[in-house]
Amino acid sequence: MRRIVAGIDLGGTAINYTLLDAQSGDFLVPGLAEHPARAQEGAGVCLTQIADGLTLTAAKYGIDPQSILAIGLDTPGPASATGVLSARGSTNFAHESWRGFDLRGGLEERLKRPVTYLNDGNAAALWGHMSLFGSTPATSVSAIIGTGLGGGLVVDGRVVEGRNGFGGEVGHVLIPCEAIPALGGVRPPCNCGRAGDLESVCSLTAIERTLLPMFLQRYPGHSLSGLPPAKAARAVRGLAERGDEMCRAIFDTQARALGLFFDQVTNLVDADAFLIGGGALEVSPEFQAWWVASVRAGMGPQREEQEPRIEIMPNGDAAGARGAALQALRGLG
Repeated sequence: MRRIVAGIDLGGTAINYTLLDAQSGDFLVPGLAEHPARAQEGAGVCLTQIADGLTLTAAKYGIDPQSILAIGLDTPGPASATGVLSARGSTNFAHESWRGFDLRGGLEERLKRPVTYLNDGNAAALWGHMSLFGSTPATSVSAIIGTGLGGGLVVDGRVVEGRNGFGGEVGHVLIPCEAIPALGGVRPPCNCGRAGDLESVCSLTAIERTLLPMFLQRYPGHSLSGLPPAKAARAVRGLAERGDEMCRAIFDTQARALGLFFDQVTNLVDADAFLIGGGALEVSPEFQAWWVASVRAGMGPQREEQEPRIEIMPNGDAAGARGAALQALRGLG
């Protein structure tokens, strides 16, 4: 019987699955095996749905469910390093039954197989690292830009989770916002309670709450004026890709913020590579190249031998599930 490891990326609205052949190291799902998530209906309903979806995914790809030896799970936070959701609740898991819920342990009990856990940023970071370096000793730092900003630090193929599971929370590292002229000295607020961290500038939430209102004042009569804030914020990426001046300026501001963060980390860990992923980078190769160049410009001058490698996260949509599967594979020994 084949030895298979599954990866499950559980979000607030979708569940993504992947399957990994533990012997060959090949992923058997070429892209996404996605199902709508019923997380808002509570823990019991969602766990049943996860189990059913895994069975359906295995059948679709001709895998005997009994050959699945272990499962890797990743979710958004806040959660502990062992997958216990915060007792204070979560945007993605708002139902009362999720408060303080042992998600990893609950899924392990439901599936009767060992389950490992990573937060979604760390899982994507692990996949990005392994896709670039494999077993070669290396250090990478990832930034995953979406509604918020997650990421992770990976050293020689191992995720740095930290004492309480908060290792690699790159979005909540403070940056020198005063070094970004477009912000005009503003230190934007973040959902975490801080002001002027990376997520407060470089995220979809930052576009909606801070950057778009700021730039609309500078571009009166813009086509996004008067639209509901959430709808307008989601339109920025597409307009920027098509060359809209204001929307490009917004993305350039975010790139400069990310460049400042990369500059700080370069002098802290001297990483072999930085990876950028998430919905913000689901654009054409030309726009990706422009944006990476803006990130580099935001870093300021570097010593030649310290010039960092910056890459776009491969298989971005599937990164979380694949990283979770790799973590589970490590657990098999």
